[in-house]
Amino acid sequence: MTNTHGDDSEATPLLAHIKHEDVYRRFEPSQKRVILAIVSTTGLLPLFVSGTFVPSIPQIAKDLNSNGTVVSWAVSLSIMASSLGSLLGATYSGFYGRRPIYLVGTPLLFIGSMGVALAQNIPQLMIWRFVQAIGASPGLAVGSGVIGDIYKLEERGGAMGIFFAAVLLGPALAPLAGGFAAHYFSWRIMQFWLGITGLVVFFIVLFILPETFHPGERGVEKADPASLPKWRPVFLNFLEPLWIMRSPNLMAVILAGLFTLMTDYVLLVPIAYTIGAKYNITNEALIGACFLPCGLGNMIGAPLAGSISDKVVIYYRKSRGGEWYPEDRLRTTLIGGLIFVPLSVLMSGLLTTYVPGKLGLALNLVCLFINGLGVDFVLSPSAAYIVDLMHSRSAEAMAAGNGFRSFMMAIGIACILPMINTYGVAVTDAIAAVFAWIGFILLWVTIRYGDRLRAVVDVGFSTADNN
Repeated sequence: MTNTHGDDSEATPLLAHIKHEDVYRRFEPSQKRVILAIVSTTGLLPLFVSGTFVPSIPQIAKDLNSNGTVVSWAVSLSIMASSLGSLLGATYSGFYGRRPIYLVGTPLLFIGSMGVALAQNIPQLMIWRFVQAIGASPGLAVGSGVIGDIYKLEERGGAMGIFFAAVLLGPALAPLAGGFAAHYFSWRIMQFWLGITGLVVFFIVLFILPETFHPGERGVEKADPASLPKWRPVFLNFLEPLWIMRSPNLMAVILAGLFTLMTDYVLLVPIAYTIGAKYNITNEALIGACFLPCGLGNMIGAPLAGSISDKVVIYYRKSRGGEWYPEDRLRTTLIGGLIFVPLSVLMSGLLTTYVPGKLGLALNLVCLFINGLGVDFVLSPSAAYIVDLMHSRSAEAMAAGNGFRSFMMAIGIACILPMINTYGVAVTDAIAAVFAWIGFILLWVTIRYGDRLRAVVDVGFSTADNN
């Protein structure tokens, strides 16, 4: 009798483990790749929406009888809209599933893009940019949730790296495409194209993308059908995911990502007025081409960092006899946070200020490549870490982090051009480098004291058994 009970005790965890593994076998590898391609495309859209806009700022300012500083506020506004939309999308994806969020967001992207393309003044531009950004915004947070749905812990970093590599085609191609359209046609053409793309993605999701949320786990499946409204969605508190940010671990990683990503924007948002002005580049297409090295660095850095982080997790877990320490994944971020990101933005500011001619331009392009590489060595493993740590609420955790980060970035981006005009490029870039080093310190502290920090506030962290 005792032996039988003992056998059952030993079998129960094994059966639970098999059941848990089956969740990730619902889709064939080929189907997972199709799903990853679709969500990567939707994740690309918000960065394409912002990236195609930046090189066109001088032309838009002229067309709408305004100036670059005022038009650049549209970048901040769209980031704030992305923050709001990301929180909405992630919250409702936990209740209704991933697929419905895409089916609502992409039509809004279409409508907003058409509105931007037809805008005749700054208020119209701002309103429709807000709608456009709301529609595109769920791609990153909900896409990360989809990856957490279909890939298990030891595969997630690589999949997240591929996702980020595809997503960050935006910084590589969007400015070039936007600059080319603005210079040879009109900035409005690109906005029409974005709207049509949103419509195409809507039909791809409608006919191809399955629901990936784990069966029986959606809020609508757990709710009493009689309590659900018949003619409208349920009202959910979309700000609730922000409460997740009270975790010191998550806050530290999000702040590190904020300080890292701000270096990207410090280099790229004012590029027409910094590198463009210094080296006499007035062609919008050529200004857009200056974004390519950064995007190339993103594309290389994201899958490389994601793959390395998986190997790091497997290595340290094996060395601990199977014990999982989530912060091991963050070890991959350190080289980017300490060296690549801060030094690249610091050197770019000095080069733009003091080194003229082709040499200065060439070295600046190298800095942009290294920055793109370094940014993803921080962001890609950090995103996988958040999904690991908050697996059951991965989309909400990503949205909370992105929402907080986007809100802070919107404020920061609005200050970039005024700071450059007041203090110069070198000082502005040096300040960005200092904040990037602060981000490195936050990552190091999280790795070193991760278990203690998690013990301070438990916001529903996942374990190795349910990851």
